[in-house]
Amino acid sequence: MRSIGHLFQVLIVASLASGLSACVSLLPESRSNVSTFNSFEDAKNAVESLKPMQSTSETLKALGIEANTQPNVSLLTHADIVRRLAPGSVLTKLDLDPGIVVCIEAKDACRGLELLASRIAKVRNGNFFSDFLNFSRRTEISGWRFNALILMVNDVVVYRTWGGQPAIHETEVQSNPLGPLQDIGPAAVTSK
Repeated sequence: MRSIGHLFQVLIVASLASGLSACVSLLPESRSNVSTFNSFEDAKNAVESLKPMQSTSETLKALGIEANTQPNVSLLTHADIVRRLAPGSVLTKLDLDPGIVVCIEAKDACRGLELLASRIAKVRNGNFFSDFLNFSRRTEISGWRFNALILMVNDVVVYRTWGGQPAIHETEVQSNPLGPLQDIGPAAVTSK
């Protein structure tokens, strides 16, 4: 009898251990794909392939860089461009790229596109019960962010530049010693 009881305990402990390890898959994860580009390199290569004073709006369309198809593309007016690229009188025309000067001098014929692209994944790791009961949460964040500015005068690209974060690797750790009671604080106090 004693050996059957001991075997039963071992089976319970083993099943609990395997059940707890499977709980990690119950933690939430999210993905944010705000781009038609598959990678930072794809976005960079598309923008770098634009040739100032040669590429046209048709070139942009062929690359998938247009407000109607690419998410998070802002259309910039002449005033937006002046405010961003020549704020105040500190810079002279000689300090600016020739494409920027052409754009500013073209006034309302100058338009801009600001492209913001990203692919971000957030995955929670750790102990399911600590996470679920709000004692400890660990989130791994990975992906990339890309931004570009393209200036056009009469449908011809006159300037382009890009930047961003080619590789994002972040870890967020949240620790609450009181677990689910951590956020009660002032809500538990009532006034008369």
